[in-house]
Amino acid sequence: MSTVLVVEDSLAQRQMISDLLKGSGLTVSVASDGVEALEHILKSCPDVVVLDIVMPRMNGYEVCRRLKADPKTQNVPVVMCSSKGEEFDRYWGMKQGADAYIAKPFQPTELIGTVKQLLRG
Repeated sequence: MSTVLVVEDSLAQRQMISDLLKGSGLTVSVASDGVEALEHILKSCPDVVVLDIVMPRMNGYEVCRRLKADPKTQNVPVVMCSSKGEEFDRYWGMKQGADAYIAKPFQPTELIGTVKQLLRG
């Protein structure tokens, strides 16, 4: 079973994304900010990371850059999932190494489809 790490500082959003992914048969773990996410990933590397951008302590761009710069985690797919929905935000997220970018609010099928596609490689 594939594991997804959901990194989101909003409890309501974190719960909603987790429930969606669990409902589609995935194992979900959570982190509430970038620092916690990196600690979690070092302990047990997930198959995919769903990453918010605007968070306390360390933002999603920085988390993504660090994951992609580390040989141990550079192949872990990252889905940026943010309320920053402008074209530039999407461009900048992909520049940081994100494998996909989903703007909030999103359709549940968009998130699940994107995660499953990345899991298939």
